Amino acid sequence: MRNHVRSPAPTFAPPSPRRRLSLGVTGHRESNPAFAAHRAAATAALEEAFDLFQQALEDHGLDLAPTRLHTLLADGADQLAADGAIARSWELVAPLPFGRDLNTALNARPATLEDGRALLEGGDAADPHTQARGAAIRTLTGAARLFEMAERDAAITERFLAHLAAPRDTAKAVILDAAVSERVALAARVLIEQSDILIALWDEADRAFVGGTGHTIVAALALGTPVLWIDVRAPETWRLLRTPESLAVPPSALASREDRWAAITTLVENALEPADGDGAGHQSGGGAIARAHAMGQEAWRPHSHPLSHAYRRIEALFGPDGRPFRNLRLTYEAPDAMETGSGAAVLEALKQLPGGDVELVDAVRASVLRRFAWADGVSSRLSDVYRGGMTASFILSAAAIISGVAYLPFVDGANKGGFATVEFLILAAILGVTWMGQRQRWHGRWFETRRVAEYFRHSPILLALGVARAPGRWPKGTETSWPEWYARHGLREVGLPRVALTTPYLRAALETLLDDHIVRQRDYHAAKARRLTTVHQNLDRISEAAFVMAVVSVATFLLLALAAALGWVGHETLHGLSKWFTLLGVVLPTLGASIAGVRYFGDFERFAAISKATQERLDVAHSRVALLLAGPAEALDYAGVSDLAHAADDIVISEIESWQSVFGGKHVTVPV
Repeated sequence: MRNHVRSPAPTFAPPSPRRRLSLGVTGHRESNPAFAAHRAAATAALEEAFDLFQQALEDHGLDLAPTRLHTLLADGADQLAADGAIARSWELVAPLPFGRDLNTALNARPATLEDGRALLEGGDAADPHTQARGAAIRTLTGAARLFEMAERDAAITERFLAHLAAPRDTAKAVILDAAVSERVALAARVLIEQSDILIALWDEADRAFVGGTGHTIVAALALGTPVLWIDVRAPETWRLLRTPESLAVPPSALASREDRWAAITTLVENALEPADGDGAGHQSGGGAIARAHAMGQEAWRPHSHPLSHAYRRIEALFGPDGRPFRNLRLTYEAPDAMETGSGAAVLEALKQLPGGDVELVDAVRASVLRRFAWADGVSSRLSDVYRGGMTASFILSAAAIISGVAYLPFVDGANKGGFATVEFLILAAILGVTWMGQRQRWHGRWFETRRVAEYFRHSPILLALGVARAPGRWPKGTETSWPEWYARHGLREVGLPRVALTTPYLRAALETLLDDHIVRQRDYHAAKARRLTTVHQNLDRISEAAFVMAVVSVATFLLLALAAALGWVGHETLHGLSKWFTLLGVVLPTLGASIAGVRYFGDFERFAAISKATQERLDVAHSRVALLLAGPAEALDYAGVSDLAHAADDIVISEIESWQSVFGGKHVTVPV
């Protein structure tokens, strides 16, 4: 009987993200005079907008995930929008400024201390109007996915009750209003970051009131989120705002249904399609969406190939590790192995978050870690192929020149066929590498997949904290933007976690997720900066030494020629040595130029500078985290923690943009 060796199970790519439209709604409360006076017309306008968005999605003809609507669920425009979302079977998501009970009590606007306490405890208010407002928001919170920013509830509850106990005390009212406004503005920022488009029902009266509709519109425009403004003073008047400056001189109204349809269709296309469209004009062809799906069809290799190690061998030979001939074979972590491999610590940290969302762990595993592992493995292989191929081409170009003149000391010109054959084969190999690299887009595919991997690498931390990069703040690729599209929609699959944030939750997320990631990345960049600096310096020294030796060789030959002219050296001796000196005169500068070419292509010095700058920024972020963790519990709030998460995200994005600027123009070409 034969023993059959079972081949390893094939590694399959995770599916591409399903596209989803995410809307945000902000607007006035029922108490706003303009809204109250035109409530019916405002409701009709909002319904028309929702219908147009729904129709645009249906006309798009795609397999879309359900539309997601974000709103704070306050009475007035927020609740109208929530009702409209439920009626259309959209997913309703509410980033609440407070825990649900405090949020209900504040929005019910009780007039007595007794009603306030009853609502805070989940009971009913005695006043029927207060109870009706409380019941309305409770119904909607029961239908929504809630992201409750509850870590300051105790302090705000105390101020709320103090105000109800002394309703005529202006100071207590001002203190409560300031605290509430700050929290509402924070929740509005979360809403903006999670939304492709903000729909605003606004009377244009005020932008300065923190947390108000005008303030939220300004914040959205500053983050690059387009705003569809429905003027509640005349709800038939719609305008599309794209920049903060458009508030100074508002654009023309979308007067007809055709105008509104055209504007909404464009908004939907911009939200669902990569910015580079179908990519028809790009040399690689195939379209941006096609390239996004094609990433899943990349050939998976469990290990790196020795023939692609040239670039990393240069780092090993000239770096500081002292093991120039060590085995450079890399094993790429398969997506299915992430859960028990390098992703295990992140998943465990998510599981251990006090009061955390159990569904978040599964979502991160499926939508984030698997996609990261696939993109990282594919990108690492393409990096080896592209950079290794170009490095090998520089080395082979020197070998071709040297082989072309190496015959000089050994045979005459009539018998140099063997040397010429070697030169021809080397030149053919260089052309083959160049042709294959261009045809298979080694450079472009590496860039694109590396961007995807880096966006997903640190995203579990952001997702656990409900932090996202607003659609208008994503970077733009030099040639394509599908990696940003892919990552954004991949993270949208997860969305906001179902969680009530508490101080223990924030502390655990800060310590076990955010700071751990910052420290590991800081140490990685510090080591990378040292390694690449050493490689650059050593290559520089060797290149310079080769040119110095070439000068010495030529000078020596000239001295020998002078000595022969003076009769100090025989002409036969000079003739015998001249071919060796000619060979050295070609070989040494060629080697120097080849090494300089590798140094130029690798840009080790600039990459070291980028890593050094990234390390320093990450060190500052770590110091900020340490200060926050060392402070009193009451100093740890969502505003501070989310700002640190944004800072870490900005550092990652900045580093990606920096290395893109270095390698962006270094396509696969003949090394001349």
